[in-house]
Amino acid sequence: MTTDQGVKAIRGKQIEKLFGFVVIDKPTGLTSHDCVNRLRKVYGMKRVGHGGTLDPEVTGVLPMAIGEATRLFPYLPRDKKYIGTIQLGTTTNTDDLQGEIINNSSWPELEKTQLEQILDQFRGNIQQRPPQFSSVHYKGERAYSRARRGEKIDLPLKLISIKELLLLNWDKKAGQINLAIDCSTGTYIRSLARDIGFAIGCGGCLAKLRRVEAMGFNEKQAKNLPEIKNNAVSEIPTLIKPIEALRHLPFINLKTEEEIYYWSTGRVISIEEERFNKENKDQIN
Repeated sequence: MTTDQGVKAIRGKQIEKLFGFVVIDKPTGLTSHDCVNRLRKVYGMKRVGHGGTLDPEVTGVLPMAIGEATRLFPYLPRDKKYIGTIQLGTTTNTDDLQGEIINNSSWPELEKTQLEQILDQFRGNIQQRPPQFSSVHYKGERAYSRARRGEKIDLPLKLISIKELLLLNWDKKAGQINLAIDCSTGTYIRSLARDIGFAIGCGGCLAKLRRVEAMGFNEKQAKNLPEIKNNAVSEIPTLIKPIEALRHLPFINLKTEEEIYYWSTGRVISIEEERFNKENKDQIN
């Protein structure tokens, strides 16, 4: 199907009313904004946004909102899950293997029990300093802009939450730690890799990362980013209805014309607590 044919097919469904989410399995080498631009061409519309930036070398779950669904991002779950690999003994200016190497050193061949004790320092609520190369605003400018000019800035610590830090594998010979991470929004896995390496005493950086869950979406729902070659699109992903993404929120079924009218005009709707609890018993339990 050509892009023109795809757009015409969508317009047959009233393109201005496209409203929903797509979960993209972001490939390596592309920015999150590259994926936005691709879907704008696929759907033939400008209003496309992504939830949670992924670095170019990171793969995995990238939630995309189409049309007015971009307004729903603040109401989606905020936690994210990753599978990552830390390379011990290597320190870089970006805190990952894509950066300039600052130092190389050997690492201790710790026993798993010793490594778990170190990882305990990073479980729960912790203070974390973002990487020098990050999108954090510092004195009216992105930190990465200053870092590219060779400036070293003292970014403030921020409170984050590591709900789970599961040791999947410890390769003593290669100095690589594989982890499953469940964390709050705003967590920098590159910073986590750097700080774990520092705590071990040999330095470290992020070697590989894949996001497996974000904003309530998981990798089982993820679709390949559509390819556009010779003005032909490989496939137009079907949208996930907003109601499917918002099922974690309390809800009420409008039963009367008056309730529907009040809701559509922004008026207060009086709902008995018993009725509300009955319709939300799954969430309550």
